Amino acid sequence: MVPGLLSGLTHACDLELLEIERRSDGDLRVAMKTKLALVTLFTLLVGDACVAKHVLIVVGPDSHGPGSHEPIAGARLLAHGIENLQDPPGHTAEVVDKWPSKLQQNKAGTIVFLGDTFPPNRFEDAARNLADLHKMMNRGCGIVCIHYATGLKKEDVSATGEHPLLGWMGGYFANPGSIHHVSYARVFDKAKITPGKTGHPILRGWQEFVIRDEPYGNNYFGPHGNKPAANVTILATSLQPPESPKREAVAWCVQRADEGRGFGIVMPHYYKNWANDDLRTLVLNGIVWTAGIPVPKEGVQSATPNLKSFGPKSVEAK
Repeated sequence: MVPGLLSGLTHACDLELLEIERRSDGDLRVAMKTKLALVTLFTLLVGDACVAKHVLIVVGPDSHGPGSHEPIAGARLLAHGIENLQDPPGHTAEVVDKWPSKLQQNKAGTIVFLGDTFPPNRFEDAARNLADLHKMMNRGCGIVCIHYATGLKKEDVSATGEHPLLGWMGGYFANPGSIHHVSYARVFDKAKITPGKTGHPILRGWQEFVIRDEPYGNNYFGPHGNKPAANVTILATSLQPPESPKREAVAWCVQRADEGRGFGIVMPHYYKNWANDDLRTLVLNGIVWTAGIPVPKEGVQSATPNLKSFGPKSVEAK
């Protein structure tokens, strides 16, 4: 099917809903018939294709210098990738830099976080934020944390490391200073990122790559010897540090009992690394998977972006 036609039909259906609100009672039946006809045609043409989903990208506080993290610019880049997804098309994305409204929460098929440690704990009224997320997760909403947004501070968790993010996403970066477990953050000039061998949809369309970045190590997966739970899949690993190599999990996902999905990845630290096609495909695959969007057989492919166009303070770290 032509992608433009699918997108057009989706848009047409949305317009009909607006018309129903504007017309008088005498015209209501006509508007409804048009709507039903469009939906019927849409169903016949696309069969079991997924319903369009909305990706909510939330950017928390950030204290890093130009070219490092750049969460706002990274969020815009990811939103662009989602909205230009062609297989299947029609999805939307929104970037916010404050705690989202109830309307924004209810609209989201998945919620993506970037920022200095887990943003819900950094924004005002963390208890309210976590309660909102609890409701979203209970209805099957997805969750994604990127790089430092996977992090929880000592004061965010119990003495034994309990926090709902562990269940929602399957693991997290235990910030230095934590009592129960300590992860580490270190830049490696040649970090080799190796995909798992599980056949998971998030592994589609990208291959092993080498990158200068800060893939966190010794991430926390739970109290049982730090072994991931049965519903957690390790998607990518890196053999680090060079002087005492150990295979570290740097990207993972979870299929939750509430039917929701979570995805965590501890890169990229450097904004310029969004130009790496394999890394970008890995992250976009994770986002669409958590939203319940079918991951294309070749993964989510996107043109190598013009990084300046998304408004970073700097493309290169300063």
